[in-house]
Amino acid sequence: MNAETRRSAILTLLSQAEAPISAATLAGSFSVSRQIIVGDIALLRAAGEQISATPRGYVLQHDREGLIKTVATVHTAAQTEQELCIMVDNGCTVLDVVVEHPIYGQITGQLQLASRYDVSQFVERLQTEGGEPLSALTNGIHLHTLQCPDEAAYHRTRAGLKAAGMLLETE
Repeated sequence: MNAETRRSAILTLLSQAEAPISAATLAGSFSVSRQIIVGDIALLRAAGEQISATPRGYVLQHDREGLIKTVATVHTAAQTEQELCIMVDNGCTVLDVVVEHPIYGQITGQLQLASRYDVSQFVERLQTEGGEPLSALTNGIHLHTLQCPDEAAYHRTRAGLKAAGMLLETE
């Protein structure tokens, strides 16, 4: 299979996928190295494809249904799982995390977490790979972009975060 055909097949797989696909999985599917897949993804992005890299793999961005909202939170690294569970338990998908870094400006990490399983996988990966949440760069202050099915889910999420002492509000 030539590179152009492989990139087309990658797009097809991503468009049909219900969950992120890792570079290693794609590499195995096409009998190439992970680095070849990383290069293919870079070329597809350069050609205008909306492919995001999440902690669990690549996703092709589709038009988002539902309400897109941003919530500001503050908490310790140990409270990360609790915060994310509050969001997904109230029906919202956590699309990303955003911090404002004094040197680099805005840093965004794609998350795409829609369930407790997704959250547990993310937290486990943080622990096993010795990573820290991006919020560690900003003393726990960060934003999340949420995709909520409706206003009620968004308000339940805010109320849950407030009850846990994690909602960053103006004083």
